[in-house]
Amino acid sequence: MNRKPSCRARALVPAAVLVLLGACSGPPTADTPPAADAPPATRPATAARPALTVRATTPQPVAWHRTIPATGNVAAWQETIVGSEIGGLRIAQVFANVGDRVKKGQVLVALDDAVVQADLAQARAQLQEARAMHAEARANGDRARRFQPTGMMSEQQVTQYLTAEQTARSRIDLAAARVQLAELRVRQTRILAPDDALISGRAATVGTVPQAGQELYRLILQGRLEWRAEVAAADIGQIRPGDGARLTLAGGESAEGRVRSIAPSIDPQTRNGIIYVDLADSAAKAGMFANGEIMPAAQEAPRALSLPQSAVLLRDGFSYAYRIGPDDHVTLVRVTPGRRRGDRVEILSGIAESERFVETGAGFLSDGDLVEVAAPVPASQQ
Repeated sequence: MNRKPSCRARALVPAAVLVLLGACSGPPTADTPPAADAPPATRPATAARPALTVRATTPQPVAWHRTIPATGNVAAWQETIVGSEIGGLRIAQVFANVGDRVKKGQVLVALDDAVVQADLAQARAQLQEARAMHAEARANGDRARRFQPTGMMSEQQVTQYLTAEQTARSRIDLAAARVQLAELRVRQTRILAPDDALISGRAATVGTVPQAGQELYRLILQGRLEWRAEVAAADIGQIRPGDGARLTLAGGESAEGRVRSIAPSIDPQTRNGIIYVDLADSAAKAGMFANGEIMPAAQEAPRALSLPQSAVLLRDGFSYAYRIGPDDHVTLVRVTPGRRRGDRVEILSGIAESERFVETGAGFLSDGDLVEVAAPVPASQQ
């Protein structure tokens, strides 16, 4: 009768088998692959993969002149109103419109001159009459002066003839003055441009009867515009007449100018002073608001380093850039930006000229990431 092995005997058999197998197999060699369930520390290290392929850039030295920020309105250098000097005459013709450039002495408006031409003809007739009366009075005066020593004419008659001669001469002067006045009124029926100008407003309409002094045209003399820039009182002492200026208009266009004069006083409310900048021909229009900067010429341009705009990140209110180390790992460094010009930013602190920084793709990186630096693009292919 067979007896079944006990539970303890059944458990010892597999253990003995495992011991024998381990003894036969011997210690593991270097060629023996690790077990699949080996702990991670015993597995061989794999190569790290770059987080991103980036393009590197190095800080570029720049020598930008210090600029002074300013804001203000564009206005006419000098604006004048042109109107009629005589009233009660109908406008017969209008020769200019808004936006036209006119020359000094050019006719802008012609008034109906029928009435003043008639007044001129009447004044000239009165002048001829006065001259005829003077001729007769002068003949009588000559006769009186000739007979006065002989006693053939009384002193009273002599005095009357001589007085009549003087009166007739005065009437000629009066009539001549009336002719001059009538000729002036005729000339005033032609309203002329007082100077080379750009027409900025027109109220003249054919058929209307303007009164004396009523506005018919508004002119920007010589078509000149100026930028009335407001500058902080702390900076206004650095500006001199002749300094350059650059401004950006509301539509994005840029304009150049030159400082003409500086206001002698400071606004006590804003603590700003006014700088008058003559503008060159540009897209600026009177009434535009513009931001810009004054560029003092007397100062030497300081040397500074700059990075592309794409290399500078803004996080939590501060500016940063990713520096690429020798092992191609990136480090987030805080930088202090300065002025901006084009696509470059002046960096006041935080970088060195010999360092490399991430130019593109910085927004997708984290501090310590490994990157692959792309080969620089040849200048001929840019």
